[in-house]
Amino acid sequence: MTVEFHPSTAGDVNEGASFGLRTERMVFHGKWYDEVRPGDRFGTSLTVTETHLVLAAGMFGDFNPLHVDEEFAKQSRFGGRILHGPFTSALVSTSVGMYFAGTAIAYVEHKCRFKAPVRPGDTLTTRWTVVEKLDKPKHKGGIVVMRGEAKNQKGEVAVEADGKILVASRPS
Repeated sequence: MTVEFHPSTAGDVNEGASFGLRTERMVFHGKWYDEVRPGDRFGTSLTVTETHLVLAAGMFGDFNPLHVDEEFAKQSRFGGRILHGPFTSALVSTSVGMYFAGTAIAYVEHKCRFKAPVRPGDTLTTRWTVVEKLDKPKHKGGIVVMRGEAKNQKGEVAVEADGKILVASRPS
């Protein structure tokens, strides 16, 4: 990845002017289609918090007691509250967005299989592998086909995922 620094449009000096700090904006460019190879791997880790659970309930309007009622959820097969599937899916996909930051044209397919519950306090480590590339000259790039897996802190597979993303080739 390359890192570019661009001066801020807000001016040369931020509120820390007394410290002589300049305001800078960092732009991270992801991988271009022509830089990616089958077998490439990338990923990230994130600890799920109570905030994630509350935000998901509000965003999706899903107040199922498995997500918001600890006493109810303790009596379920999960033994406690679990994160919403769509939010878990979104967390799993975040490293795709960052890996192709600024080069992605569209995330065209995302499929998850939930293998174990994800709970507040769990640390999800997601690893994606590029499995195939499909050239799309009309779109000046191609589709990167990926397979992903997210494990919790115990090493248990929580999510298996497949994704396809349309990525631009490096401009000539």
